[in-house]
Amino acid sequence: MREFLRRGGRDQAGLDDLARRVAERRRDILQRHNLDGTLEQVRELLEKAVLEERKQLARDPMMDDADRAFREMRMQNLPPSPAAAVTELADYDWQSTEARQAYEEIKDLLGRELLDQRFAGMKDALENATDEDREAIQQMLGDLNELLEKHARGEDTQQDFDDFMAKHRQFFPENPGNVDELLDAMAQRAAAAQRMLNSMSAEQREELMRLSAQAFGSPQLMEQLSRLDGNLQSLRPGEDWSGSERFDGEQGVGLGDGTGMLQDLADLDDLADQLSQGYGGARLDDVDLDKLARQLGDGAAVDARKLQELERALRDSGALERGFDGELRLTPKAMRQLGKALLRDVAERMSGRQGQRDLRQAGAAGDLSGSSRQWQFGDTEPWDVPRTVLNGVRRRTGDPSGPRLSVDDIEVQETEARTQAAVALCVDTSFSMAMDGRWVPMKRTALALHTLIGTRFRGDSLELIGFGRHAERMEIEQLTALDARWAKGTNLHHALLLANRHFRKHPNAQPVLLVVTDGEPTSHLEPDGEVYFSYPPHPMTIALAVRELDNALRLGAQTTFFRLGDDPGLARFVDSMARRVDGKVVAPEADDLGAAVVGSYLGSRGPQGRPGSYDDWFGGRGFWVG
Repeated sequence: MREFLRRGGRDQAGLDDLARRVAERRRDILQRHNLDGTLEQVRELLEKAVLEERKQLARDPMMDDADRAFREMRMQNLPPSPAAAVTELADYDWQSTEARQAYEEIKDLLGRELLDQRFAGMKDALENATDEDREAIQQMLGDLNELLEKHARGEDTQQDFDDFMAKHRQFFPENPGNVDELLDAMAQRAAAAQRMLNSMSAEQREELMRLSAQAFGSPQLMEQLSRLDGNLQSLRPGEDWSGSERFDGEQGVGLGDGTGMLQDLADLDDLADQLSQGYGGARLDDVDLDKLARQLGDGAAVDARKLQELERALRDSGALERGFDGELRLTPKAMRQLGKALLRDVAERMSGRQGQRDLRQAGAAGDLSGSSRQWQFGDTEPWDVPRTVLNGVRRRTGDPSGPRLSVDDIEVQETEARTQAAVALCVDTSFSMAMDGRWVPMKRTALALHTLIGTRFRGDSLELIGFGRHAERMEIEQLTALDARWAKGTNLHHALLLANRHFRKHPNAQPVLLVVTDGEPTSHLEPDGEVYFSYPPHPMTIALAVRELDNALRLGAQTTFFRLGDDPGLARFVDSMARRVDGKVVAPEADDLGAAVVGSYLGSRGPQGRPGSYDDWFGGRGFWVG
């Protein structure tokens, strides 16, 4: 399921594909655009104004020659900096109507761009704006700053906000319902505007700051906007006010469009984080479908919604859950259901085979056999009360004066005593297991055995040990969720160390060692705890593995090796190891691994165990698998 959510299906995009498209869009924005758009427009308008003015000076016959020469000199000696040139021409008496219009357009452009940075769409809305429109903007900014400053002091009311919106609603298409919603919307764009300035070079920032004073031909707009930025930053310090990006493209964008791009980049960063699902408590419901539709189109949002619905259905059914690390996990309910299904499959594959597991000797533990016998000194079995009373009645028919009950009357119930087992299942978790298609069968085997012991043989103790470059004890949930590992190494030595430690913790149980591997040991533990790796296997690696196997034999372990694959070297090694400890070697196909391991477990009870049909356990004895 995790693979499906990440990779998708034939007609379904997965999280990885959506994340790739997010990354591509982000990269495209940065590689296609640069932040020189407004400055370039100012340069073009300035060049147009100067050119038109020089044309007018050249063709005006009525102009005084000295005045013409002075004006020509001013046009010719303008500073190379657009900001300095615009400032120097602030008091110039334009002779050309076209030149004057181009120069006024610079001031109008700067004002609209600065407003567009804070209020999306303002650049287009204020095109061909009148003095009354500009005055309305100034009034709105003044009222907005007063409202925010009042909010910062905690003195504002909802009525203050409602009055402000009734007066200036046309400037806020988001239609916020209170001051906090207004702040959230404005602070995000203002922070994006600040990140855009941070992304510019020092020369670009200096040019824009000097040009800003010419916005609408008055410094008042910049004063109000600076005041607004300060209010927003103090009220929403959690926004990213200090970030920056590197734009390397050739297509210039203005201040407003650039701010929009910085907002898009922030949205894309949020989406990348949401699609990664790598944070604590992550869910696919966290993916913002509106943002995804804006950035990648409606099709991407539809794909994400399908994945959300699938995960939600599995979560609601109790099959899957996400851990605090964001990873999908099977729930205990799902583990039980899956274990039952796998064990049922094992039972079908084992049908008809013979083995041994239980003792049928009378004893104190196990299920009642239905038989009884006369009590003997030292017996701890429960009394068979009906038989005991009946014996007393029968005895008194021949001797009415005798006691109602005597020791000879007592019968105890016989039980089926079972030996207790300490089972160590050591499974190879090296990358070759996944590469050769044995990863899932290995997990299915472990879960089937875990389910069998947990439901039918609760007195046994199972230790799951995974061994790759090093070995570790694993809970069944950890093993079933384990991803393939690239690290080289098959550390059988470490696995046997952990297995023997498990056997020593249960001195009264029958040790059962089950080893599943597809490769010779290539690593071992050094005395300092470090892992030593060598391929081909180093003699010391083999010697240490053999030593721990001998220790398992001394502990009385019954050992079975499950050899996967046809490697001759592995076959020779496993056969020699099994002969050394009078163990067994089974070479099953991957699909039969579960049946082989469970069968070996059921048949690992030593010479005192009574052989019995596996059908006893999986059918005739009422075992739920049947």
